[in-house]
Amino acid sequence: MTTTRDRHRKTQDDAPSGFFEAEAAGLRWLAEAESRGGARVVPVLDVGTHHIDLERLHPSRPTDQHAEALGRGLALTHAVGSAAFGAPPAGWVGDAWIGRQPQSNDPSPTWGAFYAEQRVRPFVRRALDRGHLARAGAQIVDRVCDRLAAGDFDDDRPPARIHGDLWSGNVVFTGEGAVLIDPAAHGGHGLTDLAMLALFGCPGLARVTAAYEEAARLAVGWRELVPLHQLHPLAVHAASHGSSYAAPLVDAARAFA
Repeated sequence: MTTTRDRHRKTQDDAPSGFFEAEAAGLRWLAEAESRGGARVVPVLDVGTHHIDLERLHPSRPTDQHAEALGRGLALTHAVGSAAFGAPPAGWVGDAWIGRQPQSNDPSPTWGAFYAEQRVRPFVRRALDRGHLARAGAQIVDRVCDRLAAGDFDDDRPPARIHGDLWSGNVVFTGEGAVLIDPAAHGGHGLTDLAMLALFGCPGLARVTAAYEEAARLAVGWRELVPLHQLHPLAVHAASHGSSYAAPLVDAARAFA
């Protein structure tokens, strides 16, 4: 990496207890996969209760080669795996967050039960309670969660080591390639990272996706499941950003209800 070792400090005086420590643990956990050929991750230089110091990155114009390398690297990161679905990063026990919203990381034996109960339903309830989502829409998503919890969408893939909040703002293209920042890392399903990139866009997305598909040896028909893996980020945004995300959330759920 051609970035200098100067620091970028993120601070938040009212950060919840463990907020930055959890971020640091996630970055270091993902960095273990980087050492085995996985996606590049911003180095953690220091962390404290109200701050985290990261190596400063110098953004550059994305290239096709960097997009393809990101796809391959992401597949390798996922393949390094996790102890269980919902497992937190190694070295961290306690609360987790996506952005500024809390979420749990409790190990689960199956992906569907974890995804329904810890990733989708809690945010649907928040969106409903805040008036951002109508009850009829929430019921449609709940029906999908019932199917998830019953194992209807479980497959034979083991728990993946995922970034967990992989929208384009958390991918920084530098002169030497893409670097991941700001994870909500946990054991999950690899398609969840790919689906979030597809939802919010990413430079060179088609090349990222093609490289990932080849490296991860995705099964035929995987694209049909992308909206299922977008329920979590859509529910998060419906809870935090308002009713404009309600219709996309319900539309994504309707195909699986």
